Amino acid sequence: MKQQQQSNIGESTRPYLRSPLLTGVTVVLGTVLVGSVLTTLLLRFTGIAEASLPYFTYAINGIALLSGGWMAGRRAGQKGWMYGGITGILYVLIVLIIGFLAFDATMRVQPFLFTVCATGLSALGGIFGVNTDPR
Repeated sequence: MKQQQQSNIGESTRPYLRSPLLTGVTVVLGTVLVGSVLTTLLLRFTGIAEASLPYFTYAINGIALLSGGWMAGRRAGQKGWMYGGITGILYVLIVLIIGFLAFDATMRVQPFLFTVCATGLSALGGIFGVNTDPR
């Protein structure tokens, strides 16, 4: 009886998100935030030209989507491609909503291409994440 109570206490105090999608989107947004700060510091304190900024943006988004999909797939434990893909779609929706509300951006072909690439990258991360599940 004591052993069962101790395992319940340990499980309830673990500090992690239970939802695979929420975990994935949180990882994507956190990675984008850290990558953006590092890029800002690189541009400020080194001789890197601002013309190379799009390459940094693509790399940061790619790494963030792969890692977010990986975490979503790992948390889900099954159907990693689906959870990773949905994580990518949610990230794209967040970016499009922010772009529309903050910058009054209009719809063009680029958001569609961004959606396809983001869904594919995060689905690939989800596939890898399921295969590294510790369970």
